[in-house]
Amino acid sequence: MAARRPLLGGNWKMHGLKRSAPELEKIIQGGAEFAGRIDFVVCPPATLLAAFAEMARGTGVRIGAQDCHAEPSGAFTGDISPEMLADAGASVAILGHSERRTYHNETDGIVHDKVLGAWRAGLMAITCVGESRAEREAGHMLDVVARQLAGSLPERATAGNLVIAYEPIWAIGTGLTPTPADVAQVHGFIRERLVKRFGASGENVRVIYGGSVKASNAAELLAVPDVDGALVGGASLKADEFLAIAAACP
Repeated sequence: MAARRPLLGGNWKMHGLKRSAPELEKIIQGGAEFAGRIDFVVCPPATLLAAFAEMARGTGVRIGAQDCHAEPSGAFTGDISPEMLADAGASVAILGHSERRTYHNETDGIVHDKVLGAWRAGLMAITCVGESRAEREAGHMLDVVARQLAGSLPERATAGNLVIAYEPIWAIGTGLTPTPADVAQVHGFIRERLVKRFGASGENVRVIYGGSVKASNAAELLAVPDVDGALVGGASLKADEFLAIAAACP
């Protein structure tokens, strides 16, 4: 089996204005050092997506969206279809992030349909799974992740159209991080589930870690077996920090 190339994703969430463009330019320039070794994805707010895609055209940085609607078009005020995202220059979409699941009541079924929509438009889906602190303390984290994987992933997953992001909800934006052993346990479990369901394709799908990833803890987290990169939140807003995380990739 060929080694899985690390993927480093930057989820800018609801941050970023036009004046943030120089940070992307720095990421593009600095990312050239890692060409062929690390895949970079930057997911800005929708207002910046088209401009960022134009800036990144022909470089090693892919531009992604933070969500999409499942349908290609329709009477869905305020929503953006996968086809519209692709038309704006996106090639990736983050789907099922815990903030969408929590604040927008997205179910596994909704995420499943969004993943299908993303694939229909030619987008790679970074599909997020992860447990709450209460679920972890109750010992249910693997049950939660198993349910989310089963319900959120359609058939026909491949290394080209799917990345799984394990994001323990209790670690997102809190400064708390699970131990390397905790991460290894869940990532190993996710790998087993992917292989059981998708066979050889499941072996090649990348599983990345998210949850308070920063330069100071990146080396430890990225060295964990079956961790194929990271989905970075706040630390991705500053190019220097984001590139320092890239430098920590083994």
